[in-house]
Amino acid sequence: MRRRTPPPPAPLPQRDGVDPVRVRLPVGGPWATVREHLVERLTGAGPGMIESMFDEGLVVGADGRAVAPDAPFRPGMFVWFHRELPAEVPVPFPVEVVYRDEHIVVADKPHFLATTPRGTHVAQTALARLRHELDIPALTAAHRLDRLTAGLVLFTVRPEERGAYQTLFRDRRVRKEYEAVAPYDPALALPRTVRSRIVKERGVQAAREVEGEPNAETRVELAEHRSGLGRYRLLPATGQTHQLRVHLTSLGVPILGDPLYPEVTDPVPAGDFRRPLQLLARRLEFTDPVTGADHSFRSGRRLRAWTSYADWAGPEGPHD
Repeated sequence: MRRRTPPPPAPLPQRDGVDPVRVRLPVGGPWATVREHLVERLTGAGPGMIESMFDEGLVVGADGRAVAPDAPFRPGMFVWFHRELPAEVPVPFPVEVVYRDEHIVVADKPHFLATTPRGTHVAQTALARLRHELDIPALTAAHRLDRLTAGLVLFTVRPEERGAYQTLFRDRRVRKEYEAVAPYDPALALPRTVRSRIVKERGVQAAREVEGEPNAETRVELAEHRSGLGRYRLLPATGQTHQLRVHLTSLGVPILGDPLYPEVTDPVPAGDFRRPLQLLARRLEFTDPVTGADHSFRSGRRLRAWTSYADWAGPEGPHD
C-alpha cells in the first residue's frame, strides 16, 4: 500500500494561534483557474470574498508567493490563506497550565472555552490561546473536552509524537475521573456502573440512548450530599460524546446547568457566563508513551454550585 505524500509545510504563519487554511485542488474538474475552483468550493465565504482575497494577494502557494487571480487550475496544487475569523465574545477566564515539559502540556480549561477551533469558536479556544501564550505554534490536542465542561486537557508539543498520546486514549490507557453536581436522590442506589448504547447524530444537538450493544460505560459514585444536591464522582471507561451527561440524566439526576439534558433549552445570549455546566474533568493519569514516566494530574478548579449554590444560581456576572 503506497503511502500518501504529506503536504508541504504551511508558508503562512499562525495568527493568534490559528493555522492558515490549506486547500488541495482536486485531480480534475471544469475550472480554468484556481480562483474559479475556490469560489465554487468555498460558498460560505460570502459574496465577493474569495475574489477580494486574490486581488489583495492573500492566497498563496507552497512557495509563499501570492497566487495570481488568473493562475491556471493545476490538479493537486496546494494553496493557503487565512480565513476571516468570526466575531467571538472573549471567554473571560484563564487557561491554567498544570504541567509542561518538552513533550506535553497539561492545561486546566475553564468552562465555556472550546478545546480546539470548530465552527464559530476559533481564536477563543484553549488550543489557540496556549499556542499564543506559550509560543508553541506546533501544539496540538491529544483529546477534547466539551466546550461547557471544565478541567484537564492533554496537549502535545511535537507533531510527530501526537499519535502516541492519542493512542493512549484510543486504547483506554488513560484513567479519567470527573466530578459533577446534580440533584440528590436518596432512592438511587450508588455506586453503580451504567452501560448503554449512545448515538450522536450529525446536526442534532443532543445524543440519545438506543437499544443495542453498549458502547458507553461509566461508574457513578456519590462522594457526598447536602441540601438536596449530590457531588458525584464519575469514572468513564469509554468516551462517547456527552456520555457522562447522558448517563446521569438516565439515572434521573441531570447535571446542573446542562442546556441539553434532559431537555434542549433555548441558547443563552453570547457572553452569558453565569451558570456553567457543573461538570469537571478532575483527574488524568497515564504512563507517558514517550518518556515512560507515570503522570497523575489534578484540576485545581471547584464546581461553584457545590461550594456556593447561591453564587452559581444568582444573577452575578462572570465567575468561573
